[in-house]
Amino acid sequence: MYPEYLVAPMRTDLTSVGFEELKNADEVKKAIESEGTTFVVVNSVCGCAAANARPAAKIAVQEGKKPNKIVTVFAGMEKDAVDAARNHMLPYPPSSPSMALFKDGKLVHILERHQIEGRPAQMIADNLIGAFEQFC
Repeated sequence: MYPEYLVAPMRTDLTSVGFEELKNADEVKKAIESEGTTFVVVNSVCGCAAANARPAAKIAVQEGKKPNKIVTVFAGMEKDAVDAARNHMLPYPPSSPSMALFKDGKLVHILERHQIEGRPAQMIADNLIGAFEQFC
């Protein structure tokens, strides 16, 4: 686990625009398996990918058609919550950061780290906005 003082600004980056932080497996299950659409961001301290993932997620939920729920779990912190989110993202391998959209509990869109890393935030956001338009 990382020191809380290190991850606090990264948590706030998403929660300040309305993302709900999920801290345990039950919260994750309830959010993902509910009716409607749920956008899940697996937050990360990884500077090479998360530095653009968080801004992209914020742009997407502010500019696009918004999912019913926007939630986040933090890799390297709340292990049970992250494991539960990743179990719902199977067959995709664990990836931090990553972003997934669920509709009525089913995975309908995912961006893995390799699709985030090295790309500008607006390009990532445009991908998410397209998914929101299609599924939300």
